[in-house]
Amino acid sequence: MIRLFYAGWLFHLKNLTNSTFFLLIAVLQPVIFASIAFFMFKSGSRGGTLLYAALGAGLMGSWSSTLFGSGGAIQWQRWQGTLEILIAAPAPFLIVLVPLTLATSSIGLYSICATLLWGRLFFGVPLHFVHPFQLAVALPTTVVSLGLMGLLLASTFVLYRHASAFSNLLEYPVWLVTGLLVPLSLLPGWVSWIAWTLAPSWGIRAIRDGAFGGSSAWPEVGMCAALGVAYLVLGSLFLHNFERLARQRATLALT
Repeated sequence: MIRLFYAGWLFHLKNLTNSTFFLLIAVLQPVIFASIAFFMFKSGSRGGTLLYAALGAGLMGSWSSTLFGSGGAIQWQRWQGTLEILIAAPAPFLIVLVPLTLATSSIGLYSICATLLWGRLFFGVPLHFVHPFQLAVALPTTVVSLGLMGLLLASTFVLYRHASAFSNLLEYPVWLVTGLLVPLSLLPGWVSWIAWTLAPSWGIRAIRDGAFGGSSAWPEVGMCAALGVAYLVLGSLFLHNFERLARQRATLALT
């Protein structure tokens, strides 16, 4: 099972890195947003502002790659004519799909690394982290939770005929309500209730706490991991229901 999981993750990761579309989303788009933020905050006097913007822009790219990759995961398999084969495979469909969604979120590491490197080389962003160990744990936890959130999206988006358009609709609102664009303290109070259910909001807090200190990142890391488990449970239930209905109605194929 572990070998199947690793092979699937590695295969999909290599496949996605050959896609110009995903590389643009994961690398170019965060660099553009980070550059805009750098120019806006360059004259600021508060320490760590540029690094704060770089980390936010990197996670924005992580969410974009997860949203577009995982949201259309099942639909892509259907278009390619491989969905029936995956469903009929001896391995549970959940084990086949989770490596794909985790691969899309893993590409998000490109976003964080690209924005940090870009900021360091061209804007002199200091890469001094107060709690490097906490940051090293927060990053993979956030990536995994994003991938499991992508699993939940993949299991629900298949119900919508225009899932791609719905994916476009979710990109900017999630950036906003999770605190990637502006602090949540500047938004209405009810936004916090939404943010608590989204892994990126806890992930960016854990990453920033690990980078800047001030408070321990472990509570946010724990919440991020707990949400990932919740996404996995819900995603498995939705996938089971989708597979059952598809078998009954013979709707796996496009024809």
